Amino acid sequence: MQPDNFTTSFFGIGIQNGKTPENLGVLWRTAQNLGASFIFTIGKRYANQACDTHNAIKSLPYYHYKNFEAFFEHLPKGVRIVGIEKTDKAESLETFSHPKRCVYLLGAEDNGLTLEAIERSHFLVQFNSQYSLNVAVAGSIVLYDRSRNKPMQ
Repeated sequence: MQPDNFTTSFFGIGIQNGKTPENLGVLWRTAQNLGASFIFTIGKRYANQACDTHNAIKSLPYYHYKNFEAFFEHLPKGVRIVGIEKTDKAESLETFSHPKRCVYLLGAEDNGLTLEAIERSHFLVQFNSQYSLNVAVAGSIVLYDRSRNKPMQ
């Protein structure tokens, strides 16, 4: 029997306008290790990553979108966007209930998410840190938090 699509959980994680291919490679490896269904980029596109020592590119689908609009148009039905951004509008990761079906969207360290991405995210989440973190580190923290078996929405 196939699982009901409304109870099946899955998630992806991606970077908008990433700065370096190394960040994508590290995030790709973490995503594979912590159960992501796919990874994606918006804006810049990177090929196989030298820091992907587990060869996640062969086991975890990678999608690229030219811009945010293309990404938004291709979201699977019922999937929620969780923007990771230090802003007054964001809720704390420590108390956040992760959606069962979502994509986590991170921006580059220097510019963060675009205004369009912030406005169109279903949730905005941040975690306690004095300064902005490397995008791969921030993504890894979010994925680890999801893996902790916290209650989901």
